[in-house]
Amino acid sequence: MLQTSVTQLLGIKHPIIGGAMMSISKADFVAAISNAGGLGILASAIYQTKDEFARAIDRLTQLTDKPFAVNLNLFPSMRPIDNNDYLDVLIEKGVKIVETSGHSAPEELCRRFKDAGMIWIHKCVGIRYARKVEKMGADIVTVVGYENGGATGKLDIGTLVLVPSVVDAVKLPVIGGGGVSDGRGIAALLSLGAEAVILGTRLLLTKECPIHENLKQALFDASELDTMLIMRSIGATHRVWNNAAAQKCFEIEQNSGSFDEVLSIVTGDKVRLMFNDGKTDVGVISCGQGIGLIHDIPNVKDLFDTLMKNAEQQLSGLLNR
Repeated sequence: MLQTSVTQLLGIKHPIIGGAMMSISKADFVAAISNAGGLGILASAIYQTKDEFARAIDRLTQLTDKPFAVNLNLFPSMRPIDNNDYLDVLIEKGVKIVETSGHSAPEELCRRFKDAGMIWIHKCVGIRYARKVEKMGADIVTVVGYENGGATGKLDIGTLVLVPSVVDAVKLPVIGGGGVSDGRGIAALLSLGAEAVILGTRLLLTKECPIHENLKQALFDASELDTMLIMRSIGATHRVWNNAAAQKCFEIEQNSGSFDEVLSIVTGDKVRLMFNDGKTDVGVISCGQGIGLIHDIPNVKDLFDTLMKNAEQQLSGLLNR
């Protein structure tokens, strides 16, 4: 097994982190990732109330005795979210690992993480942000390059440059991602100095991923050319699968459309129609360029075992050339 400072700190078998995905990273899917030897991360923003969120934590702990994390989303939201409410639940339930993403965590939250003895992972997009959270007490920092699906940030730096730049800039262990879909990508990121990799797009095409089979098949048929950037006009650039809805959103932005017009395309209600009913063109789904490297739809455990076997073979092969 490839063991790193991150696998040791988090107590996981493989240096693989399952990225938190809105409307997807619920308890059952997160448990599948953790049970397969990675770190599953529950997306707290899915849940509308503390009670609903607490039930999700209970469900998760029933399904796995392996380590898992919970993401607290610090991006601006259409509905007011007090992450202290979510944190109350995490502390009550004894959750040991928390991930924040988006803006820097408020100092009050950081103090509560440390007081509760939590391992704190922060996900960001560049050196400046990584250095800031290092000073605030983060234990691990995650960075993803421009190839990634979902929020790409404002810096537009590819994985090959971003990951080693952050590794050199901070003393914290670094989790890297962006475009990683196979063992070669894992080997490459470990070679760049990352102590683990974060996967998002690759996990969409697994048996346990709770999206409709129509959508899985459409993504399976996609290539590395089938993603596009939208929402840049509203300061929230996302890389998504290039479908009719994404093209419509891009057209609205090109014509100086309003925030509300953009929102009408990317709203969560339409995303859930894709995920639940298989209507593949009604909404948008975050999708990285690594979609073109995916050629099967295995269960999560088989995927992780294959990825790590291939990564080890790749690293061994390089040493023996």
